[in-house]
Amino acid sequence: MINQFRKLNPINLVFLLAYTFFLRIAIFHETHDKLNFDFLEPFARLLINIDLDNAFTPYTNIFIAALLVYVQALIFNRIVNNHNLLAKPSFLPGLMFITGTSLFMPFMILSPALLCNFLLIWIIDKFLKLGKSANAITTVFDIGMIIAVGTLIYFPFMTMLLMIFLALLLFRSFNWREWVAGLIGFITVFFFLAVFYYWNDNLSSFYQIWKPLGNKFPSVFKINYNDYLVLIPVTVIIVLASLQLRENFFRSFISTRKSFQLLFFMFIISAASFYLKPDFRTWHFLLCVPPGSVLLAYYFSNAKKRWFYETLFVLFVLSIQYFLFV
Repeated sequence: MINQFRKLNPINLVFLLAYTFFLRIAIFHETHDKLNFDFLEPFARLLINIDLDNAFTPYTNIFIAALLVYVQALIFNRIVNNHNLLAKPSFLPGLMFITGTSLFMPFMILSPALLCNFLLIWIIDKFLKLGKSANAITTVFDIGMIIAVGTLIYFPFMTMLLMIFLALLLFRSFNWREWVAGLIGFITVFFFLAVFYYWNDNLSSFYQIWKPLGNKFPSVFKINYNDYLVLIPVTVIIVLASLQLRENFFRSFISTRKSFQLLFFMFIISAASFYLKPDFRTWHFLLCVPPGSVLLAYYFSNAKKRWFYETLFVLFVLSIQYFLFV
């Protein structure tokens, strides 16, 4: 199967679609009484008052989520190939993206994090273009605005502001205008939101938006480890990919090295940002899928022993299906 997706064959578009729904057999098989979809943060509902919480039946919700994941996978696959992050262009990034978004049941329904992945994929593309731009001020300003829009959808997305500064450190020589541009882009969106709150004589509520920034990072975690056994094969592949990346690190182009460093920090920040949402759900970690998928794809793109990597991927998929059904 891996060998098939190592090729840029148009038939893989059909295989990817079939694969997307294959991995969702378990959630379609289960009966669902109700699936809520809060597509905006409460503080943004004053601006856009559309009630989609119960707009879809459970099966419609899952079906639309699957189609969104498929579209995201195709966009993500094209971006990774355009920036030459792998040995050669392939459909492996899309394959790994779909696999990553199928690890847990909560990943397979409509959620704010799923919508934010469109924005995350977009800013990944913009980040990777920073080193190729003569003047990055406009690009960084746009990234700031995109992050602000993502924050309206899901507040922890705000932590991507840190990625602006990390990206500028990696790809650009210091220019204070570029460092400020991202913040101005972010503030521009929230300035108009503040004006809207003021018009509605509700400015005091606007200040409450920022209270989660004062949350302390939790020191104790309540984890049911049985729910996360599916991450064992993911961890194995990531370790193998890291060893392979380390071996090839200094043989790669400088831009490629910096790109993987950027994606590594994005993975960490996306995972850690859950603390900004006291009632966060498992689907929060969908934000880790785009950067993590590149590393998984890197391993399968460079692996040599076919019997080993094909067997490993089959076991990976079977383990996902097993833990979804049990």
